Amino acid sequence: MTALPMPGGLPAQGAAALCAVLALWWTAERERGRRRARALLALPSGAGAPWAAAAARWWSVARGRREWLCLPVAALIALLGASPLPLLAGAVALPLVGRGLRNARARREREARSDGVVALCGAAAGELRAGWQPAQALAFAARTTGALGDQEAAVLAAARFGGDVPAALRRAAQQDGADGLAGIGACWQVAVDGGAGLAAGLDRLEAALRAHRDQRERLRAQLAGAWATVAVLAVLPVAGLGLGAALGARPLHVLLHTPAGLGCLAVGAVLEAAGLWWAARIVRGGERP
Repeated sequence: MTALPMPGGLPAQGAAALCAVLALWWTAERERGRRRARALLALPSGAGAPWAAAAARWWSVARGRREWLCLPVAALIALLGASPLPLLAGAVALPLVGRGLRNARARREREARSDGVVALCGAAAGELRAGWQPAQALAFAARTTGALGDQEAAVLAAARFGGDVPAALRRAAQQDGADGLAGIGACWQVAVDGGAGLAAGLDRLEAALRAHRDQRERLRAQLAGAWATVAVLAVLPVAGLGLGAALGARPLHVLLHTPAGLGCLAVGAVLEAAGLWWAARIVRGGERP
């Protein structure tokens, strides 16, 4: 058996691409440190090469939208494999990765808003016990916690000028993660109509919301092992490619330049995507209350 011919320029191209990425990262970090030093020491901002400023701007954009990092990684793999297919895969993965990052960001915002509602209940109850009027306690708690979000002005205006506070709180509860505000509106309505203590109702609501949050955290801790399994399944093909390259089998050349390799690559990509989707669907199903 004869060994496959190895293009002599591929290692040099890969090293050059890696050096270019590292130089770009180093330049961006240096420019950011220079801007920080100017801000601290009040230095003039005229120094610096245009290419360094462009690199810093690109890095700031890439850090804000991390899905764009798929393109440099795909370009590096395309250089190593001497094929445009990795670039095409990177372009296809760009919106998918962006969607996943946006979903994760929305989930963090939802959980932060839910925690803010719990803090709002506790702060308002504490101010009511200190002798404040309900409108004043709600205004102080809302400004302290920021749990009302975009509806803060409407709710505080209704509380200050005698409007329909429960209706305003129910509208604010339509925000993602702010369901507990509807409970605050119900406590407010019961306290106004029936003369019940608002602080006691807010205490009970806070305890219920806190118990729900603790249950969610316990469930997430129990599912951490399942998510780790999903991550291992995602990394296994990359580890296999690295092991094959270390053994001298040249897996990128076989996958990108031979008909059998292209067929295996297509089938493997479909099976990998289906497996990750199915495993993530099972784990997310377990996260639902």
